[in-house]
Amino acid sequence: MYQDASRWGITLQTYVQLTMLEQHTRPMISPIRMMERSIHSAKHVFVENLYRSGKMPEVDYAVLSEWFDWIQKNIDVSVDLIVYLQTSPKVCYERLKTRCREEEKVIPLEYLEAIHELYEEWLIKRALFEISCPVLVIGADHDMQKMIEKYEENRDQILNPPNRQHHL
Repeated sequence: MYQDASRWGITLQTYVQLTMLEQHTRPMISPIRMMERSIHSAKHVFVENLYRSGKMPEVDYAVLSEWFDWIQKNIDVSVDLIVYLQTSPKVCYERLKTRCREEEKVIPLEYLEAIHELYEEWLIKRALFEISCPVLVIGADHDMQKMIEKYEENRDQILNPPNRQHHL
């Protein structure tokens, strides 16, 4: 997908939307469900980026958007809290290089900057799409030890968000 986003963007994002829907709707096995990403971030950040960058035709964007809207109206994909680990694109890029995953070697800094800007528009400026839950912003340009400390500082809010819907 990173090598030819125009060809593989719709394929990947259709599959992501399906797998995210599965994650949102699978039976609860514990009182809390944590997800690294959600159907919301997939649509509002990654699909939006493909469309804005000209790598997704308007017709594909419209179809994915229609599916997303239908899902939101007909299936409970709500979330109780978004934890935004706000990280600068340069730090993301350094971490990406350190991880040294083969599929990530082709990702340019400009891509990370575009993704970052969309997260900022959505979760900080709230300029893109409506957010129906609280957003906890945690600065994440830190090493793992400092991030563990930041998690501990915010543990209660993360595990017991104000709007939490208890699922039985």
